[in-house]
Amino acid sequence: MCGIVGAVSTRNIVPILIEGLKRLEYRGYDSCGVAVHQSGELKRARSTARVAQLEASAAESQLDAGTGIAHTRWATHGAPEVHNAHPHFSRNRVAVVHNGIIENHDELRAELQKRGYEFSSQTDTEVIAHLVDHLYDGDLFDAVQRATQRLKGAYAIAVFCRDEPQRVVGAREGSPLILGIGKGENFLASDAMALAGVTDQIVYLEEGDVVDIQLGKTWIAARQADGRFKDVQREVRTVVAHSGAAELGPYRHYMQKEIFEQPRAIADTLGDLGETTGIAPELFGDGAFRVFREVEQVLILACGTSYYSGSTAKYWLEAIAGIPTSVEIASEYRYRDSVPNPKTLVVTISQSGETADTLAALKHARSLGMEHTLTICNVATSAMVRECRFAYITRAGVEVGVASTKAFTTQLVGLFLLTLALAQTRGRLDDAEEHEHLKALRHLPVAVQAVLALEPQIIAWAEDFARKENALFLGRGLHYPIALEGALKLKEISYIHAEAYPAGELKHGPLALVTSAMPVVTVAPNDALVDKLKSNMQEVRARGGELFVTADEGTRIDSGPGVRVIRMPEHYGVLSPILHVVPLQLLAYHTACARGTDVDKPRNLAKSVTVE
Repeated sequence: MCGIVGAVSTRNIVPILIEGLKRLEYRGYDSCGVAVHQSGELKRARSTARVAQLEASAAESQLDAGTGIAHTRWATHGAPEVHNAHPHFSRNRVAVVHNGIIENHDELRAELQKRGYEFSSQTDTEVIAHLVDHLYDGDLFDAVQRATQRLKGAYAIAVFCRDEPQRVVGAREGSPLILGIGKGENFLASDAMALAGVTDQIVYLEEGDVVDIQLGKTWIAARQADGRFKDVQREVRTVVAHSGAAELGPYRHYMQKEIFEQPRAIADTLGDLGETTGIAPELFGDGAFRVFREVEQVLILACGTSYYSGSTAKYWLEAIAGIPTSVEIASEYRYRDSVPNPKTLVVTISQSGETADTLAALKHARSLGMEHTLTICNVATSAMVRECRFAYITRAGVEVGVASTKAFTTQLVGLFLLTLALAQTRGRLDDAEEHEHLKALRHLPVAVQAVLALEPQIIAWAEDFARKENALFLGRGLHYPIALEGALKLKEISYIHAEAYPAGELKHGPLALVTSAMPVVTVAPNDALVDKLKSNMQEVRARGGELFVTADEGTRIDSGPGVRVIRMPEHYGVLSPILHVVPLQLLAYHTACARGTDVDKPRNLAKSVTVE
């Protein structure tokens, strides 16, 4: 969500800024812009179209300069219109781009209006531009430091001033910002990916840091507890970032490509497990065995799709590892009173590792005295990995489609490994069980590949779904979170309203919605609950509902009037959720294609949610 790129160089940096924005497009945005210091003036181009249109506008305006900033915006304050797009100017002297939300913007706006500043947008960001301009007294670094002392909320900003060529100042609090160090030139960005091919020397700025970049030199000042700033040194890391999304190849969209990449992503996430004979807690970091042996419960914090992977893991952790587990929606957890236990293992789950709500929930848990922290994350250099003591890095690769697919299944793999490690540490996993679980994990990529071969049958389902406006998803036990994930995927990209329920809850309300116009998708593994699930399905048929069932062999669920069945290639025991989610991903994808929506960039959504 929202992308920042900034640069100071002796060469024309406009192509670098534009290319950086292109690499961040996958995060989602509804406007974009670029501003430069050119011929002693501030010049900019802004657009509510794609970055390609911004590139054309910048070329038409003949933007050519060595100092500048650029931004992709996902609207929070103010509609996605050109006058609300970043960068924002103040008196044609100060230019600002901003990720995050300034909570006290109304108060600051009123104060600055009294001082004669005129606002041309509805954004909270314009407040920052005018505040920096008001505080500016010849030193931009000092002005930004003083401005951040007045800001409440989350932000990553990049600022430059007409009166100081070849200088850009950045600051961060609650939103990611990095410094890129080049040869005689320096950069700022919200993600290392934006600087791929430009520099691999990266500094991850910490909370409260203000950074000054000029030609060949940089400074970082950290805000202290008393509000004052102190010069600091931060570690420079060599980061080999992906240069952007791979080519689509034979696929129509990145989402489809990423669904079909799941066998490889799962195999990569398993890594060297194919060569091992056992699960070692040290997979999650040095000292994990001692901590795993001490913990009494698990607390999982996550949002969206990651929350559903955590909800699935709760079944595994309690059934296999025998450890009490709670799963919390991160955006809710820190705003309620809870009962902390210092012997809790706090597990965060995030594809990007920059999810603002999850990071905030993690910090809240630590403030309550729960210091045993672990993350399941797809980005090794992310804030989440740096904030947690232990980590398991999924190797899904770059996920471009906003609707998560391969990140979800690899999260499940990481969480199952965590389950086995905790079970082993707690003496609940004997050698024979461990061997069987490892065997199933190693076979998982092949099993997923077999499910992907069902795509033609799912396309036929999608043709019917494309004409619907509502759908129900049902699952029981371990597969209820998979039903939730299937409903989320359908609503995200096809804009069909979809809800998921535990199938046993039908009688307690949802059955009132069932008609012939309401397709009911049912996840039907061959497990202990299958007979109860079939009774729930009969309740749907008795009300004229049409069932769409993904059924394992041996369930004795067959196609017939009002019942359409896709037979899964094999039953996969406790790992069955990883197989059963794949048809639901394909159903959402092909339904969206049939309805003509923007599959990879669904309306109103962003890939990385870096604001609260």
